[in-house]
Amino acid sequence: MYKKILYFLIIFVFTSFSVLPLSLGVDTLDSIYVWSNNTNSVNSKENNTQVSVAPVDLKLESESAILIEQSTGKILYEHNSHEILRPASVTKVMSILLIMEALDSGQISLTDKVPCSEHASNMGGSQIWLDVTENLTVDEMLKAICVASANDCTVAMAEFLAGSEEAFVERMNNKAKELGMNDTTFKNCHGLDTDGHVTSSNDISLMSRELLTKHPSITKYTTIWMDTLRDGKSQLTNTNKLIRNYAGATGLKTGSTDLALYNLSASATRDGLSLIAVIMKAPTTKIRFSEAQKLLDYGFSNYSFKQFAKQGDVLKNINVTKGTSNSIEAIFETDVGSLLQKGAGTDIQQVISIPDNITAPISFGQKIGEVSYKLNGETLCTVNIVSNSEVKKINLHNMLQDIFFEWFRVLR
Repeated sequence: MYKKILYFLIIFVFTSFSVLPLSLGVDTLDSIYVWSNNTNSVNSKENNTQVSVAPVDLKLESESAILIEQSTGKILYEHNSHEILRPASVTKVMSILLIMEALDSGQISLTDKVPCSEHASNMGGSQIWLDVTENLTVDEMLKAICVASANDCTVAMAEFLAGSEEAFVERMNNKAKELGMNDTTFKNCHGLDTDGHVTSSNDISLMSRELLTKHPSITKYTTIWMDTLRDGKSQLTNTNKLIRNYAGATGLKTGSTDLALYNLSASATRDGLSLIAVIMKAPTTKIRFSEAQKLLDYGFSNYSFKQFAKQGDVLKNINVTKGTSNSIEAIFETDVGSLLQKGAGTDIQQVISIPDNITAPISFGQKIGEVSYKLNGETLCTVNIVSNSEVKKINLHNMLQDIFFEWFRVLR
């Protein structure tokens, strides 16, 4: 019996090698093809050539303002957007960003207890009157910072993460440099007026976008209208009135001092379109909110956003030569979509540049090709197409291994 099995195994091996010129010895030349497909009302995430800074004058009373689309960072409107001004508590967007980075990296957890130093308890301004004898959780601290703009909690978190407020502020400035916030210098983590503590509406939009796109779970806190701390003994009401009054509002942060006047980074999402409006040095709190709403209304009235595909969506199967598998799934590396002005047209072309065959070895996530989306001959965006699996190059060892396991399965 075993001699028969061995005999058939040898015959099978030689038979397999006899077809090697078809599967292993001959390379099919990669052929790049382009395929166009008209779709309805589609939108994109980057390299958008159809959207430009709005030429309209919204007649704002605030000293500086900007409106951007969140996923692309595209500027839809700006007014003195690089003017150097005092941010007040909008500073906390950067503090919150660093807290969220620490959370998402596993450096800290929401249940960690955060002590309060004398320095933190004596901050003044907006606060929840932290006492040096109490320890709140990171979750409670975030709630107090995002909803009530608590300066004492912000400093306590800064000290918890970096050892001191000064060390934390250094991290803030490093992150600002990383994000291209060239108008910004932080002197503290809370936003109380300090000489040299400055930024611009443009830079606020950059850090707001980073927070919302990289750490979307923050909206769990920034969308709270009213809540409590300390077993219901401390009442919290959001300083951002748009959370209650504006449809689709997702945040983000208010700020005001005698010198800064009234600032706001306001974010909202409707029908897949996410916008960030920044107002700086508004003369009154009422104007701060009304002009942020005017910017958001302008964006939602004139622009739209939809996705072409989501990260991991399968584009097609690609043939594999010289591999342990005959095919792989070609998937979208990232989400892809396009921002368009309403009425700009819907005749979108999908252009696929991808080989008919690919030769092993292939690693997981290896770039296979690209897909571009075009409107009126102009490229809206391009996304990489990558392999959804690893395929090893076939050799005698893994061929014999496969044959052995296949025979074992058949004869079992």
